[in-house]
Amino acid sequence: MPYANLLIETAGGIRGITIHRPDKLNALNRETVSELRSAFDQAATDPRVRVIVLSGSGPKAFVAGADISELAKLSPVEALEFSRYGQELMLRIERFGKPVIAKIQGFALGGGMELAMACHLRIASDAAKIGQPEINLGILPGFGGTQRLLRLAGRSAALELCLLGHHIGAQRAYELGALTRVVAADQLDAEVQKLAEQLAASAPQALRGVLDAVLIGGETHIEAGLDYESQAFAICAATADMKEGTSAFLEKRKPVFRGQ
Repeated sequence: MPYANLLIETAGGIRGITIHRPDKLNALNRETVSELRSAFDQAATDPRVRVIVLSGSGPKAFVAGADISELAKLSPVEALEFSRYGQELMLRIERFGKPVIAKIQGFALGGGMELAMACHLRIASDAAKIGQPEINLGILPGFGGTQRLLRLAGRSAALELCLLGHHIGAQRAYELGALTRVVAADQLDAEVQKLAEQLAASAPQALRGVLDAVLIGGETHIEAGLDYESQAFAICAATADMKEGTSAFLEKRKPVFRGQ
């Protein structure tokens, strides 16, 4: 389906979703959040899609934050609803069941950082700038930023970034644990493509098992998490891909996983 603010392309099991509002530095307004929800819902049920690459249009920004012109008009009741609406999107991405890579160039601020943190892998240009500057607007992160930053980077980093509202460079964000990898700006496309191709060639049920065990099981106590892992392991053992993977290993060849 056509979108006003998204560009969609699919090749080799990789679905590219690009937020396309370059004149607004790809800022998230309600329409864009709604379109992202729809795009991820559609990709979830599309068997052609094995991995998502989420990016922003143009060289200046992944997503520079929320659309302030829209945000400024919200009443308290509307702000609560908008916050929950955005949080639902982030949770959908985090629990998507297929790997989602955030390709981060330029600014990933506010809602942009929150969107990136909901993705499973965050690959950034060394020129990227990361931050949660909402405090400078008299508000706080509303799309899950306080909670995911806490889980990724720890309490000290979460408090520093959310209380002070300043930007940090990609290397420091990586050192804090908020980014998966930092590469030279001219290598970003190639690095993300390489990772996406590797994931697209992997066994989908095994990928889902890893995501669920880490992201859902990891939020429970250790016994429940281990049980989650065991069940995911058993489900994989019932797949043709598991038979293919083990046979390929024993036969010293590269496996071909078909998602079965």
